[in-house]
Amino acid sequence: MDILSQDIKFLPGVGPNRKKMLSNELGIETYGDLLEYYPYKYVDRSKVYTIHELTGDMPFVQVVGRIMSFEAFPMGPRKERVVAHFTDGTAICDLTWFNGGKYAKQNYKVGIDYLVFGKPTVFNNRINFTHPDLDDASKVDLSTMGLQPYYNTTEKMKKSGLNSRAIERLTKTLIEKLPTLPETIPEFISHPLHLVGRDDALRTVHYPQNAKDLERARLRLKFEELFFIQLNILRYASDQRRKYRGYIFSKVGEVFNTFYSKYLPFPLTGAQKRVIREIRVDTGSGRQMNRLLQGDVGSGKTLVALMSMLIAIDNGYQACIMAPTEILAEQHLQTIMGFLKDMDIRVALLTGIVKGKRREEVLEGLLDGTIQILVGTHAVIEDTVQFARLGFVVVDEQHRFGVAQRAKLWSKSANPPHVLVMTATPIPRTLAMTLYGDLDVSVIDELPPGRKPVRTTHVFDTRMTSLYDGIRQQINEGRQVYIVFPLIEESEKSDLKNLEDGFEVLKEAFPEFRLSKVHGRMKPKDKEEEMQRFVKGETQILVATTVIEVGVNVPNASVMVILEAQRFGLAQLHQLRGRVGRGADQSFCILVTPYKLSEETRKRIDIMCDTNDGFRIAEADLKLRGPGDLEGTQQSGMAFDLKIADIARDGQIVQLARDEAQKIIDDDPECKSEKYALLWFRLRQLRKTNINWAAIS
Repeated sequence: MDILSQDIKFLPGVGPNRKKMLSNELGIETYGDLLEYYPYKYVDRSKVYTIHELTGDMPFVQVVGRIMSFEAFPMGPRKERVVAHFTDGTAICDLTWFNGGKYAKQNYKVGIDYLVFGKPTVFNNRINFTHPDLDDASKVDLSTMGLQPYYNTTEKMKKSGLNSRAIERLTKTLIEKLPTLPETIPEFISHPLHLVGRDDALRTVHYPQNAKDLERARLRLKFEELFFIQLNILRYASDQRRKYRGYIFSKVGEVFNTFYSKYLPFPLTGAQKRVIREIRVDTGSGRQMNRLLQGDVGSGKTLVALMSMLIAIDNGYQACIMAPTEILAEQHLQTIMGFLKDMDIRVALLTGIVKGKRREEVLEGLLDGTIQILVGTHAVIEDTVQFARLGFVVVDEQHRFGVAQRAKLWSKSANPPHVLVMTATPIPRTLAMTLYGDLDVSVIDELPPGRKPVRTTHVFDTRMTSLYDGIRQQINEGRQVYIVFPLIEESEKSDLKNLEDGFEVLKEAFPEFRLSKVHGRMKPKDKEEEMQRFVKGETQILVATTVIEVGVNVPNASVMVILEAQRFGLAQLHQLRGRVGRGADQSFCILVTPYKLSEETRKRIDIMCDTNDGFRIAEADLKLRGPGDLEGTQQSGMAFDLKIADIARDGQIVQLARDEAQKIIDDDPECKSEKYALLWFRLRQLRKTNINWAAIS
């Protein structure tokens, strides 16, 4: 048995109770888990200060000196604060214990040299160390101290004595027990990239002598982590391509050409033309297309999707577009019917509210092939829904659908249909390579002509009167306004109350205008009615929660006011802003916050005011929040547990890992070559661990 899969309870110092704590709190079950529980920071233990040099705002430091005397101060029944007066000859400081003072008095002796390590503070005009670490100075070799690792622990762990120092001691015990660990990356990869060996990297990352050694160890471990993720994704994609033949769309025919020449509402942008060409090449190649289409709100993705579906129809196939909500599905239906106008193409809707006779008609039309385009929600993937010849599928806002749901669409057809995944949440390249590594990526990076960028401003909530004046002016010029309240699950009750109260306040503030109100708790029918009143211009102000984040299209709405904007993530703010700026008029987005904001929130608001570029915003969001928090990556089963790499900050290593993995797949597509046996063995090992590899791709 591999020593790293040994149960952690057998490590000296652990036992059954600590094993339970480590498992419940940190997911550490084996020697390998502990070895891969990396420090989050390091403190330089090679430098010794004099007490005279210390100030209260310094980080952790160490001094060498002697205890002169102990003093105890009662703190209620059976408790005392113990203070040791300590000197190194340059000055005097205090060492203080609120707990464990009895142990300190019994074990630390007056007149012996100690190395004291801790965080200096100032108390009663004297430097003070609370609960410091003390080591016998005669037994410490400072030249081997290097950087001391610090490990994240939980409050529960600290209470039971498992603090960072305890984790460090356990890790030290483990490292001393371990034989030389086998290599997982062959030399023909590691040598040209100047990567240190795995055994060396794993030992050094816990006990580095200096910053340079630490950097080299971290680079090796980050590369390995990202490399095997990329190798797995590319292996999966390569398998899919070899296994599944795609339907060949051999022609662009009458349907497409009629639409292009007679019904195209406006000239295509260069980016739209480029993407249609890429899709055209894919669908004619004989392999199944899996393509991710990224484009900001309003960049014309739906038109590209429709024109791709028309190519499928020209080749005798049906097409389907799947949206995450009923509102968005119905909106796609309206948009597509509007585009196709008088063309003889049968388009149908299938959502949860399509029932009875109407539903039966849709199911029959799909089965006999008379329905050429189906628009729907996840109702489309139910087993009762069968197509005659499904050749092309568009999945809108992919991050709202799990991977399993996407795969389920494939079973609707003899061969898997071509798949176009669309998202208006721009995904930074490094994240796209990891989340959607099995998809080819297309980007629409220009807006249709005549669109003016939305002007974004930040207003403090003390200035509402002047904000109301601005809103009044816009409505008097014939425009409409969104006012968005936050609705966050954890505080849903109080948020709904805020919305209700806010709605009353706004009715009083704007007695001359009509208002609509929409939130997720309303019945779909009521919600739709209120939305339609706003769409038709019967109401001037729509007061809403984030249900309007995706897919509402009202070209006449030119103002988006987001209240308590500090509670929204960047991606969400960007999505909401995309609801305006859809007509030819100048549009505005107003972010309203209290005056007191954290540093990170201020950065978020500044980014929104500085740029309309969704990709720049997504990169910033990734850096501020990390990949696990990015909207959608968590809930669709695609979160991946990176132990040391950071997709936001390690973009170059992601690219390097992908390039190396691609070379191997190109050279050994069937994963059988003896040359790469070590890699395929390691990949099989990793696939048995708790990482959800299928979800990654």
